Amino acid sequence: MTAWSASIITLFPEMFPGPLGLSLAGEGLKRGLWHIEAHDLRAFGRGRHRAVDDTPAGGGAGMVLRADVVADAIDAHWPADDPRPRLLLSPRGAPLTQAMVRQWAIGPGVALLCGRFEGVDERVIAARRLTEISLGDYVLSGGEIAALALIDACVRLVPGIMGASASGDDESFEGGLLEYPHFTRPVAFEGMTIPEVLRSGDHGRIARWRRAESERITRERRPDLLNPAKVERP
Repeated sequence: MTAWSASIITLFPEMFPGPLGLSLAGEGLKRGLWHIEAHDLRAFGRGRHRAVDDTPAGGGAGMVLRADVVADAIDAHWPADDPRPRLLLSPRGAPLTQAMVRQWAIGPGVALLCGRFEGVDERVIAARRLTEISLGDYVLSGGEIAALALIDACVRLVPGIMGASASGDDESFEGGLLEYPHFTRPVAFEGMTIPEVLRSGDHGRIARWRRAESERITRERRPDLLNPAKVERP
């Protein structure tokens, strides 16, 4: 079976694998559980200075990545029969969710275009069927940091990366709720103690407490995630 792979088109290929070469993702990379390749968009630039951008049509501040340059890079590195989703990291994209991550993690991988400057010519987004994805409601200098985050979220779900297959089952967003609080030694810390229920050994009580805490935290911090019809109690 072919390993999960990430292909990135960027003006800064030296940013990869970056932190993805460390910790669990890095170990998985060394073991061949997944692969990454970063391609330099500048290699497809025009003229003596390898220009990849130009002024926006209609005027305005900043520069825009050229359609022809981006198209050439995509055509060179992502063949038409490549089954991986083609994603453009952009602040105007659909918000990245754990459901998206789960879907991509079980597939062959992802193909990512890192936006820069004011954006990418709209025509190449349409012509090369790019799906725009946003990390959140804020603007970064470029799509590279967002690409690192997206890849990390996917890679940790690739079989063999995490030590225990169930270790991610109760994490935030996996069940539509934020994660419950965690505690460990020492039992007492600066006047605060681990809740008695977690020391009781009663797994049923512990499960109910964790579920209730997840619901409480979600109501307080992310009420938009709560759909009462989907809340199932053990």
